[in-house]
Amino acid sequence: MTRTTNIMIVGVGGQGSLLASKLLGRLLLSRGYDVKVSEVHGMSQRGGSVVTYVRYGQRVYSPVIDQGEADYILSFELLEAARHAAFLRKGGTIIANSQRISPMPVITGAAAYPEALPEKLAAAGIAMDAFDALSLAGQAGSPKAVNLVLLGRFSRALDFTVEEWLSAIRESVPEKYRAMNERAFLLGRGA
Repeated sequence: MTRTTNIMIVGVGGQGSLLASKLLGRLLLSRGYDVKVSEVHGMSQRGGSVVTYVRYGQRVYSPVIDQGEADYILSFELLEAARHAAFLRKGGTIIANSQRISPMPVITGAAAYPEALPEKLAAAGIAMDAFDALSLAGQAGSPKAVNLVLLGRFSRALDFTVEEWLSAIRESVPEKYRAMNERAFLLGRGA
């Protein structure tokens, strides 16, 4: 690989995006890639946006992804996918949980949650794979496993074996949560 691959993970505080980026970074390092991970916390502890950049290749000099550079955006929520769509490069893909989490302006009634976001993004020429990751996480044992469901779906885009992914999960997740996270990953991969 000569080109740097850029992945953004976007969500709302508490959804597990930091674990997802850590796990992905560990997987990429295991193959010998140069990896840079950068986390941007908004009001994450109050349900605000959390953005993580994961960049990998032969040599990566900066952890930051600029607009129009992301090969993939993994989004834990639809509005976050729409907010960060400008970062996607032409030909890139958004993989999104179809869940809707209302931000504070929607909760207070100052704004309305935008309707038909997947359709609007598709009309703008954006490749989007939106699916109900929350239901699959529930099947795995916890709604908090959305992060592993999304990684499972995303795993089909990278050239790593299922065993390599499962090994990264085992190294990144505390033992008492491993089986559930492995189930979530496999459900996402098979979705």
